[in-house]
Amino acid sequence: MRKLLTSFSTLLIFCFNTFSQQTFPVNGVRDDRNITYAFINATIVQDYKTIIEGGKLVIRSGKIIAVGKEIELPADAVIQDVKGKYIYPALIDIYADYGIASKTTVQTGNRGPQFLSNTAGAYNWNQAIRPETEADKLFVADAKQADDWRKLGFGMVMSIQKDGIARGTGVVVMLNDDNENDVIVKEKGAALYSFDKGSSTQDYPASIMGSIALLRQTFYDADWYSKSTDHEYNISLEALNKQRQLPQIIDAGNYLNDLRADKVGKEFNIKFIIKGGGDEYKDIQSIKAAGNNYIIPLKYPDASNVSDPYEALNISLGELKHWELAPANSVILEKEAIPFAFTTDGLQDKKELFKNIQKSISLGLTKEQALRSFTSIPAEMLHLENKTGSIKPGMIANFLITSKELFDKDNILFENWVAGKQYIIRRSDMPDLRGRYKMLIDGQNFILRVSGERYSNEWNLEKDTLKSKVDVSLNRNLITLVFDWKGKDDKGYFRLDGVIDPNNLSIKGAGLLPNGKTVSWQAVYDSVFKATVKVDTAIKELPTINNVWFPNAAYGFEELPKAKPVLIRNTTVWTNEKDGILKNADVLINNGKIEKVGKNLTSSLAGLEVIDGTNKHVTAGIIDEHSHIAISGDVNEGTEANSSEVRIGDVLDCNDVNIYRQLAGGVTSSHLLHGSANPIGGQTQLIKLRWGKSAEDLKFKPWDGFIKFALGENVKQSNWGDNQSIRYPQTRMGVEQVYIDAFTRARAYERKWNTFNTSKDKTKAVMPRRDLKMDAMSEILNKKRFITCHSYVQSEINMLMHVADSFNFRINTFTHILEGYKVADKMKQHGVGASTFSDWWAYKYEVMEAIPYNMYILNKMGIVTAVNSDDGEMARRLNQEAAKSIMYGGLTEEDAWKICTLNPAKLLHVDDRVGSIKEGKDADIVLWNDNPLSVYAHPLKTFVDGICYFDVVQDSLQVIKNNTERQRLIQKMLKEKNNPGGTPPPVVQKKEMHCKDEEK
Repeated sequence: MRKLLTSFSTLLIFCFNTFSQQTFPVNGVRDDRNITYAFINATIVQDYKTIIEGGKLVIRSGKIIAVGKEIELPADAVIQDVKGKYIYPALIDIYADYGIASKTTVQTGNRGPQFLSNTAGAYNWNQAIRPETEADKLFVADAKQADDWRKLGFGMVMSIQKDGIARGTGVVVMLNDDNENDVIVKEKGAALYSFDKGSSTQDYPASIMGSIALLRQTFYDADWYSKSTDHEYNISLEALNKQRQLPQIIDAGNYLNDLRADKVGKEFNIKFIIKGGGDEYKDIQSIKAAGNNYIIPLKYPDASNVSDPYEALNISLGELKHWELAPANSVILEKEAIPFAFTTDGLQDKKELFKNIQKSISLGLTKEQALRSFTSIPAEMLHLENKTGSIKPGMIANFLITSKELFDKDNILFENWVAGKQYIIRRSDMPDLRGRYKMLIDGQNFILRVSGERYSNEWNLEKDTLKSKVDVSLNRNLITLVFDWKGKDDKGYFRLDGVIDPNNLSIKGAGLLPNGKTVSWQAVYDSVFKATVKVDTAIKELPTINNVWFPNAAYGFEELPKAKPVLIRNTTVWTNEKDGILKNADVLINNGKIEKVGKNLTSSLAGLEVIDGTNKHVTAGIIDEHSHIAISGDVNEGTEANSSEVRIGDVLDCNDVNIYRQLAGGVTSSHLLHGSANPIGGQTQLIKLRWGKSAEDLKFKPWDGFIKFALGENVKQSNWGDNQSIRYPQTRMGVEQVYIDAFTRARAYERKWNTFNTSKDKTKAVMPRRDLKMDAMSEILNKKRFITCHSYVQSEINMLMHVADSFNFRINTFTHILEGYKVADKMKQHGVGASTFSDWWAYKYEVMEAIPYNMYILNKMGIVTAVNSDDGEMARRLNQEAAKSIMYGGLTEEDAWKICTLNPAKLLHVDDRVGSIKEGKDADIVLWNDNPLSVYAHPLKTFVDGICYFDVVQDSLQVIKNNTERQRLIQKMLKEKNNPGGTPPPVVQKKEMHCKDEEK
């Protein structure tokens, strides 16, 4: 006992010493009393795994000084018996905006592009990079907001300004009613980032890939700033470097961005805490492999109005499936042992919080995980686990007193103690008022019924056949009743005040009738309330992980297909090799490769599938050299003349249904290009159409890497309207100077790095700043990155070849090149290939002289020539586009077929892997029902890496499965309460991009 008292005394001393000192004067007598409170007979949930039945809790000076079952209470303690009640740690939200004013966009009055920041001072050049923002300097305590948070059970939040790509720091604050000086727990809780530029009025970035590039460049700049002494002063970079030791939180917003954020983090050795979008279940294995911690919103999609069968068609199957599975997101995260905290961010009404948690719990989320995600995990993320998040000695006295387990549907929150200060949410010392009362108002007899939950009553007044709901306000034993009565002689609102006698549950008082007459009234307890227990016998249809498709939308796989050995017998094989077209031949694929090509092949491979190819054709898969499918957000970062730092590979959208549609057209690889809004566009990405795989798994690896350039009207912007007459270049002459300037700077950039890298004493050498734009331009000069250039007019084609010759490299591909027939001899001399349209012309002035013989002439000149789509729909018919070279020019069938298969493979430097049927090459092949150049031909099966991603029979079954799943979800949605009162989601059509309409 002496030892126990000694420990207890030590804690008291600790609490006295840590009581905050005040610098503010007091107008009157200062009250420095430090009352000790003791709570007894409680079920104390110390943390998610420790529960003390019949426990005691002692607090003093805003701190917990003792907790347990056998502890001795201090003699001066004010004791509160909370028998039958629970004590929980107060909740924590680390992604809130409490007390922080939102940032709004300030219009500058300029109608044209804004290239540089308009923020005065030595800040970053881009307004979206604002790490100098410090929430502790912006925070203003708000009593009303704090009260709203406390009523939900929160004791602490991290407040941030949700604006910009680099958002500065968040401030951790308690939700008590003290001033700002007292409530701040940690002035720099975390450094915040996002991919949304927010209120910035600058044009750049205008795309997700631009945001990613800007964030990457900023991190490189900060690193250089910390190591080099030869640089300008920059407040933003100074701030960013000071924040590197803080927790790093990035608001990604959806699971694809989660994985993009993870890649950025790994590049700079940052383990981001990722605020997700609630759809992480869609690729849970990639999310798990990334190894990040998460902040998960509890905002779930509302049931839409699907009562109108035609309006319901505007809701995609993917949206319907997400509506069902979003509440299970946290369940799946818990199952995969991925650490996550919850946030209320995104909830329009934060009162939906517990309803949504309970929905997830009904699907399998454990109550222990729910508690962890709102207490100990957020505390650990902010490195505050020794101050908050559980109920332990020495911690801040933030705790809740509840009627039941915290996440029970009928639980009542009685009290929220913040920093040892009591806030009564609902009184727990009132008697149980439920029952039947005989009520007398001014001589009239009524029946008053009080029903509902113990601490959440429903009051109704009855007389004869009339009934009225009563609004009740309680303050200790004082009561106010207001009801709208529809009686014959006394219609209108009755307003009554009274006093409750807790001994016999009688109520007496006075009030006003609708006519203003003052009356007395009383209610006498007549009979006890008998609760009716409703037994829910309905069979619950619960979503499970098995309901997740790959991708989780129409035509998704329930299980990803796998490679297996396949032998196609007795078919016509278009080899694209010296063997030409083989009749009655066989093709054996195994382990993702073409194993054998010949006649009368046999195989004893286990699991072999044998396909009768009689009267059918086998070809290499079509390769689209110029595509804009499967890209998240805008394909253009057209805000600068040179955007070579952006990468299409950063923003692949593996959910784009065009992947599946183009597999159905025999396409197996697509070259995804930046748009043509600027002379130097972004880095491109070659993908294989592995439908259902992750974005990273789509990438064609290994691959040299390309970049998009563009010529013509799109890039000079002089015809984009009066508001777009500022950005350089405005003429075709200016376009040439953009190229010359970029390559000249790249040469100088290389020299700086060579000087630094070869210097013997790095401490004395000037470290150059890494520039992502110049990195890409240097790769071109060093023949490590290759140009594919949007082009039409012969003068500009000649110009760019001349620029390349001047810098000793060659252009790889001119794409579109509709006047290529005019300069085919010069193209041949330069060594550039061509990727063109078959018969697009006259859709704008600069293609007025296009001819349908262009493809034939270029091919005849010995130029590697391909046909491209530049269009999500046309890509499904590239076989027919290639066939037009037979009509316009008379190419052989073999040469025509190479135009959409082997030739684009050559242009993309992957002809050693794909483009022909040859032993050892990737098994990217298509089985056709007819000659692939026929308008009647369509694929029966499309294989990528030996995996059948499209099968015409399975496609028919998939259509049925899509409709069955759709109708199941619609029926389930119709059963939702308040449906059909929901609002259909806005119809957002994904813009199919192609170079014809990339002008503004």
